[in-house]
Amino acid sequence: MVFDLRRFDVYRKIPKDLTQPTLAGALVSIFSALFILFLLLSEFKTFIVPDVVSELYVDNPGEIERLQVRLNISLPRLSCQVVGLDIQDDMGRHEVGYVGNTQKIPINNNKGCHFQTEFSINKVPGNFHVSTHAAGAAQPTTPDFAHIIHEVAFGDDITNKSVNGAFNPLAGRDISKAKPEMSHDYYMKVVPTVYEDLWGEQKLSYQYTYAYKEYASYGHGRRILPAIWFRYEISAITVKYHEKRPPVYTFITTVCAIVGGTFTVAGIIDSFIFTAAEVFKKAELGKLH
Repeated sequence: MVFDLRRFDVYRKIPKDLTQPTLAGALVSIFSALFILFLLLSEFKTFIVPDVVSELYVDNPGEIERLQVRLNISLPRLSCQVVGLDIQDDMGRHEVGYVGNTQKIPINNNKGCHFQTEFSINKVPGNFHVSTHAAGAAQPTTPDFAHIIHEVAFGDDITNKSVNGAFNPLAGRDISKAKPEMSHDYYMKVVPTVYEDLWGEQKLSYQYTYAYKEYASYGHGRRILPAIWFRYEISAITVKYHEKRPPVYTFITTVCAIVGGTFTVAGIIDSFIFTAAEVFKKAELGKLH
């Protein structure tokens, strides 16, 4: 006796001459195929685009580290010749007239200045401020620190990631109508933020919130010494975002469920339509009894 492997076929075929195509069946089949295609594309997009999950933890920095700062600001009524950057912190740093990685572009017919710089600060409380302190004897008589902020950002740039964070909340802040000889203080609470992609690569950035105060600052002899102060304090709480994607077998299981479930439901609908049509025909012919 010859063993016939075909006996294990659970998908036995029906000859075509024993099947009957119908218009309703064709419409259900086309709609099912389109529905399956839509669900598969949607599920594929969901699988390809990773989810971003966040968590909080306390970070002990140990040794004092440094972080990068990007500052981009326009001063429409203060000459580039007297504008400078000063950096101070609780570790004893006091740098007046920082010049590294700095661009000063005259604007408003040399009456104003577009000031842009990148520098590093210690991860301890401190401040950096735009002032005329480094100008020495060339101090203007009525310094006007009205300004427009384009960027104040810390650490790596992750604004193009899928994170809705406050990485540059001061962007677009317009204080160009402020009174002359006024100082401007921004008190900033800085929160370390880590972004980790699917491959384990990390970027370290910093979100922050701020409070603003405007006031008149007087030095020796009641002389007004205005500036734009950015006073920062770094939080011990770190926010971590990491990308997460479901395993491949989950995607395969979902695909099988979509295809199998759609065909099963479509078969039930087609059978119902066919049965109802047959009953209607018999009713017309008076053969229901």
